[in-house]
Amino acid sequence: MNHHGAWLQLPLVFLAAAVLAVPLARYLRLGSILGYLVAGLLIGPAVLGLVPNSSAIPEVAELGVVLMLFLVGLELEPKRLWAMRRPIFGWGSVQLLGCAAVLAAVGLALGTPWRLAVVVSLGLAMSSTAVALAVLAERNLGRTTAGESILSVALLQDIAAIPVLALVPILAAHGDSDGGDGSWFAAAKAIGAIVTIVFGGRLLLRPALRWIATSKTPEIFTAAALLLVLGTAALMQLVGLSMALGAFLAGVLLAESEYRRELETDLEPFKGLLLGLFFIAVGMGLDLKAVAAQPGLVASLVLALLACKILVLALMAKAMKIPLVERPAFVILLAQGGEFGFVVFQLAQSNGLIDAAQNSALVAAVALSLALTPLLLTGGDRLMSQKLARRGLRKQRDAAPPPPAPVIIAGSGRYGQVVGRMLRANGLEATLLDQDAEAIEGLRRFGWTVHYGDATRLDMLKTAGAATARILVIAVDDIGQSVEIAELAREHFPKLTVVARARNVQHYYQLREAGVQHIERETFDAALMSARSVLELTGMEPYAARRQAMRFRRHNIEVLEQMVPLQGDEGALIAAAKLGRQQFEQQMAAEREAEEAHRRAQRQGWGAHPDSEPGA
Repeated sequence: MNHHGAWLQLPLVFLAAAVLAVPLARYLRLGSILGYLVAGLLIGPAVLGLVPNSSAIPEVAELGVVLMLFLVGLELEPKRLWAMRRPIFGWGSVQLLGCAAVLAAVGLALGTPWRLAVVVSLGLAMSSTAVALAVLAERNLGRTTAGESILSVALLQDIAAIPVLALVPILAAHGDSDGGDGSWFAAAKAIGAIVTIVFGGRLLLRPALRWIATSKTPEIFTAAALLLVLGTAALMQLVGLSMALGAFLAGVLLAESEYRRELETDLEPFKGLLLGLFFIAVGMGLDLKAVAAQPGLVASLVLALLACKILVLALMAKAMKIPLVERPAFVILLAQGGEFGFVVFQLAQSNGLIDAAQNSALVAAVALSLALTPLLLTGGDRLMSQKLARRGLRKQRDAAPPPPAPVIIAGSGRYGQVVGRMLRANGLEATLLDQDAEAIEGLRRFGWTVHYGDATRLDMLKTAGAATARILVIAVDDIGQSVEIAELAREHFPKLTVVARARNVQHYYQLREAGVQHIERETFDAALMSARSVLELTGMEPYAARRQAMRFRRHNIEVLEQMVPLQGDEGALIAAAKLGRQQFEQQMAAEREAEEAHRRAQRQGWGAHPDSEPGA
C-alpha cells in the first residue's frame, strides 16, 4: 500500500475486525469483550499480521478506559455514594482485599517476590465492571439482592482502581535504589495536580460549560466534553499519574451538574468504540508464542484466579445473606478477571515490575477467565433454575413489585415547573431536561435538579431513562420540537405514555397525529378560570359557574376530537366548528329556560327536585 493510503489501513482493519467479530461473539452469547479480544488476536502480529506491532496503538486505546472512568465518575453522585457507603466500602473492600490476599498468599507460597505478588494479586482481584453490569442489565437482575451487591462491589473496584494504578509506579520506584528527594517531588506534583483539578473544576467547569451551552452548537459541546476529559487525563500523565485518575476526578466533579446527562450522551459512543479499540489492542498484544511456551503457567493462573475468587465470594455471599438462588450469579460475575487487570499489568510491565512473557501469561489468564464466564453462567443458570423449581420460588420472584418508574419532563419552563412541583408535592421525582443554560442555572438556585440536554435527540432520551420510564411530559415551547419528541417517543418507546402541552389547536392536531392521547392546551384552562370568575361576578353561584366551565371544557374537547380526522379540509373544519358551537349554545339556552321554569315552579311551591334539569 502506498504512503498516502497507509493511514487508512489501520482504521479499516480495526473497524472490519470489530464489525465481523463482535456480532458473531454476541450471536454465540460470548459477549462483545471476548469478540474484541479475538478480533485483536486475529489481526495482530501473532496470527494474520494485518496490523504491525505499533507501540502507539495501546496508548490511543487507553483512551477507552479513560472515558469509561470519566463516565463511572459521572455516575458516582455523592448522595448515591453515601446511601450505599456500607455495602460499597464494606463488602467491596472485603472482596477486593480478600481476593488479593488469598491470591498473594498463594504467590508468596510459591516463592514469588512480594512486590510482584502484590501487583499481580491486585490486578487479578479486579472483576470486569463492564461485563458484570451488562449481564445484570440483560437479565434484569439489577434490583435483586445479588444485583445490588454486584453493583456495590463494582463501584468499589472502580474507585479502588485509582489507588491501585497509582501504587504500581510507587512499588516500582521503591524497587530502585535511588529513591529519596525525587519521589517526594513527584508526590508533591501529583497532589498539586489533583488539587488543581478539584478546585479548578468546581470553580471553572460549570461556568465554562454554561457559556459553551449558550452557543447552541451541539458539536462544540461534544468537543468541549472531549477536551475536558483529555485535558484532565493529560494533566495527570504530565505529573506521572494515571490518565484515568484525572478523568475519574473530572467525572465526579460533574456528577451533580446539570450537564451530566448531555455529557454522558455525547461521550457514550466514543467510550464504546475506544473501549473496543482497547480490547482489540489487548488481543493484539497477546503473545501466543509466550503462551505456547508456558501453557502450564497460564492454565494454573486461570485455575488459581477462579478458585481463589470463587472461595472468597462464596463465603461473602453467605455472610451477606444473598438468597441461595441468586448466589451463582453473584459469585460467577465477580470471579472473572477484569479489564482493569490489563491496565495494571501493562503499567507494571512499563515500570519494569514484570517482563513481557509474564504480562502475556497474565493477560491470557484474564482473557480466558472472561471467555469461561458465559459457560460458567450457563451452568449457574441451570443450578439456579433447579433450585427455583425445587423450592417453588419462581412465582414469588415474579410477583415482586416492579421499581417505581420515573417521569421525564422535557422543558423546564413555567409549564414544566408546575407539573414538576405538583409531582414533587405528591412524592414523585422527575427528570427535567432543558436546553436553556440560563434558565437551568436560575432553577438550580431554587433547588431544582435539571439536566442540560436536547430532548429531540434519541440518545439523550435514552440517557434520561426513556426506555424504563412510565411517563414523558412534553412541555417545550417550540411546536416543531414538541411534535418531534412525540414522534420519537411513539417510534422508539411505545410503552411510554406521553402527556403533552399544546400551544394552539393546530399544535393539538399535530400531537394527535403523532399518537399522543393526553394533551392539554396551555391557555385553555386559564381562560376557563377567567370565564368562571366573570360568571360569578355577574351573580351566578360559584358551584354553577364551575359546572358550566367544566361542561364547556368537555364539549370543546369532544368537538376538537371530531375535527381531528378533518385536517386539511378547511371548509369541513369551519362547518364542524360552527355546528359544534351552535349545538352547545342551543343546549345552554334550553338549560337556562328549564332552570327558569324550575325556579318559577319552586316559587309556586311545586317542589321539583333541583337536580332534575335537562341535559345534566
